[in-house]
Amino acid sequence: MSDLEISFRALKVLDSARYLFNRYGFHNVGVDRIIETAQIAKGTFYKYFQSKEQLIEMGLRFQTDALKQEVFVLIHHQPAFSLHDKLRRIYFLHVSLEGYYHLPLKAIFEIKTRYPKAYQIVVEYRKWLVKEICDLLLGTHAHATQVDAEMFLFVVDGALLLLKGGNTVEDPARMIEGFLVGLGR
Repeated sequence: MSDLEISFRALKVLDSARYLFNRYGFHNVGVDRIIETAQIAKGTFYKYFQSKEQLIEMGLRFQTDALKQEVFVLIHHQPAFSLHDKLRRIYFLHVSLEGYYHLPLKAIFEIKTRYPKAYQIVVEYRKWLVKEICDLLLGTHAHATQVDAEMFLFVVDGALLLLKGGNTVEDPARMIEGFLVGLGR
């Protein structure tokens, strides 16, 4: 079996698990449902993943690493973007039911006690994001604090939770604009 075929199968499992966890939650999806959706044998699943817990950890690591890469590029490699442009883009990167942040946010509420190592991956990402946002704010606003960066994350979480709850955020831009107006103090 080629490395490409192995990688494809593992990615297929990760993608199927992500879809199922996003839709039904971490506790309502078992290995049998994942392998059925991924259309692989149970032995194949266990060839790549020792357990559902390891699968969750790998999936969350994949999601948060992808987010880190995109946020890092927005902050550090887009000099033409203003502070507000960068914050808007980071906000919209996170506020999407189909985006990389949906599953980590869901994990915050569902896996803390049952999968603590996976939960820690999300906590580390959130700390990293707050630090990056704080550093970004301090670059142009000497009065910025960590609380401002935490407030940005709260705005992201609130908007995504509204979307997740079936409420439409009529204009998602209004939530971030309120935050950005507050920065002008």
